[in-house]
Amino acid sequence: MDNILSVQGLSKHFKGFSLTDVSFSLPKGYIMGFIGPNGAGKTTTIKLMLNMLRRDAGSVSMLGMDSVVRETDIKQRLGVVMDQAFYVGEWRLTDVEKALKPFYTKWSGDTYANLLKRFDLDKAKKVKDLSRGMKMKLMIAAALSHQAELLILDEPTSGLDAVVRDELMDILLDFISDENKGVLFSTHITADLEKIADYITFISGGRVLMSDLKDDLMEKYLDVRGGLGTLNAEQRNALIGYKEHSVGFEGLVEKEKLALLPKDVVVQPCTLDELVIRFNLEGKKHDA
Repeated sequence: MDNILSVQGLSKHFKGFSLTDVSFSLPKGYIMGFIGPNGAGKTTTIKLMLNMLRRDAGSVSMLGMDSVVRETDIKQRLGVVMDQAFYVGEWRLTDVEKALKPFYTKWSGDTYANLLKRFDLDKAKKVKDLSRGMKMKLMIAAALSHQAELLILDEPTSGLDAVVRDELMDILLDFISDENKGVLFSTHITADLEKIADYITFISGGRVLMSDLKDDLMEKYLDVRGGLGTLNAEQRNALIGYKEHSVGFEGLVEKEKLALLPKDVVVQPCTLDELVIRFNLEGKKHDA
């Protein structure tokens, strides 16, 4: 299976925070949800991938090319949407095209016009007069107007209402219908990923704690709950994100380790939300 994106051993050290040995791969034809709590390292990873920051170690391959050696070639075929629009507020949407078109050899004015129409964006409007949802649609329209093959989106749905988020999810699903394309979608909203993500990579404290097919992860882990005093120390250590509260405990267990637990514990399928919460707790435990 060919990877459209491969990140290996990516590291960057700041005062008070380190991104350490971040590695994951995305095959062609799929969407990866890149998730984690605020401050986990998602945006830092993306900036390193895009050479907006200088890495301390590691390598990044996009579209089969080294991201440093072939940066110009890659960015012709790359669409990037950050969490804020960086276009000049006084620009009209026609001015956005005039500013971007010279940078892309495959820019299509027809595609841009059609996407503005599809997204109900008035080309005569100024960027500063657009709502946050409209600005996100504008950036996606721009990203798709030069025949991008890989989309990298950093928290594009943060702060948007459910209707606009659902529209953006449909746009990404349309994009990925071409099996030679791919999407890395950074977010902390698991409901979006439930709908569209094929792969999940979870980062916490600057480290990747899991990266796999979403369905495989959901199949691998079970949600376990029970009363206080039910588990011994060995059994507690078998759980991921173990937490006690006033009436009992909760955590995740790998299916293959379920036999280690007492038969009277309550076991149920794991949700993506629960998976994220438990792995985040586990990451904090190891950072402590």
